Amino acid sequence: MTQSPVSPEEAKRLLDDEEYAYLDVRSVPEFGAGHPPGAYNIPLMNAGSGGMKANPHFVEVASRTFDKDAKLVVGCKMGGRSKRAVEALTAAGFTHVVDCGAGFEGKTDPFGKVQQPGWRVVGLPVATTPEQGHDYASLAEAAGVSEPGDGG
Repeated sequence: MTQSPVSPEEAKRLLDDEEYAYLDVRSVPEFGAGHPPGAYNIPLMNAGSGGMKANPHFVEVASRTFDKDAKLVVGCKMGGRSKRAVEALTAAGFTHVVDCGAGFEGKTDPFGKVQQPGWRVVGLPVATTPEQGHDYASLAEAAGVSEPGDGG
């Protein structure tokens, strides 16, 4: 079940009322700076020398962390990575994936003005410490994937 992107408020409702899990696909440092409470972090892209690079283990770690019928809200910073992540997960056979289209910070225009507020901007709860086992290092290790450096 993929659908149009949901608002941060609708994402929160899905988490609270319909047993969805929040999958944050931002980099490890972005996740560490703030994320929805209880979120899991599996970066779609990793920060490294030379900029952001695709995480070759994204689908593998997600597939070993969640069942294909798991209910997932996928979010990033402004909606671009989450859209790509939803496409990758759907192609891998995940069936209940929705995109928190405005992301954590919100969609902005070319001048940086917020056009669609994100999770943090609308005042939803924010955590800076992941729940045990929800950080990328733990998820990658549990999936049997070795990551160079800090995985971020």
